[in-house]
Amino acid sequence: MTQHQRFTPALLHPRYWLTWFGLGVLWLLVQLPYPWISAIGRWSGRTSRRFLARRERIARQNIALCFPELTEQKREELITQNFVSLGMALLETGMAWFWSDKRLRRWFSVDGLQNLVDAQQHKRGVLVIGVHFMSLELGGRIMGICQPMMAVYRRHNSPLLEWVQTKGRMRSNKGMIDRRHLKEMVNALKQGEAVWFAPDQDYGPKGSCFAPFFAVPNAATTNGTYVLSRLSNAAMLTITMVRKPHDRGYQLVIEPELHDYPASDESAAAAWMNRIIEREIMRAPEQYLWVHRRFKTRPGGSASLYV
Repeated sequence: MTQHQRFTPALLHPRYWLTWFGLGVLWLLVQLPYPWISAIGRWSGRTSRRFLARRERIARQNIALCFPELTEQKREELITQNFVSLGMALLETGMAWFWSDKRLRRWFSVDGLQNLVDAQQHKRGVLVIGVHFMSLELGGRIMGICQPMMAVYRRHNSPLLEWVQTKGRMRSNKGMIDRRHLKEMVNALKQGEAVWFAPDQDYGPKGSCFAPFFAVPNAATTNGTYVLSRLSNAAMLTITMVRKPHDRGYQLVIEPELHDYPASDESAAAAWMNRIIEREIMRAPEQYLWVHRRFKTRPGGSASLYV
């Protein structure tokens, strides 16, 4: 488990100077008033679209696959808003890493905190189901302010960014668990911890099965939730953070404990979990990470859905 990353002089090597410069600019930007930050984020998202043609194609394909009932105009509106959200994501990451707890508290509200408290009664572990909204980094920081927990994550390829992101995340949380370390996740849950886990992405064929996801009948779905549930007997609930309209900040929604999880059938469990994820995405579909190749793994050697 990663509790903190120690700073080393190696992070001052010239190869990291450009990254340090970018971090410095990000720090300066998030010192601005929040409405200014929001305006810059929206502008950068709209501007970035012309430079991210591949990501736009991926988003368009994902949205077409998931929502075939939408008109072309509605899909384009969703893509436009998705890139606005993408621009906000960078600045929200800076807010998560660099803002104080006091400043953050001014900009979010919480619904359902008692649901998490109730689920953790008698020191029972809680598997917190999350989804990859653009504001995920900020959501993790805010979750920690409300109730410090642990989170499953993938280590960053850059040692400098790994140090910065871990330092930022640990400002309000207990620890980070590498997603490859199943035993650590189970141990934390058995010890009564709340552990955040996002089963909504395509992690490849290993450890996955195919289950419906929106209108896609065969989406590769991780069996991580199934395995963790069986090994830990933890409670499960969802925590999702969405951006409020009109620069009013953020809303953290903690739903009651999930029941009727089909823990004896891996395929049924995957389909059940995907329905839960769909429910959470529909809180604010324009804020979801549609630029991820969610359907890159295909059954039986089928052709790729992405050009």
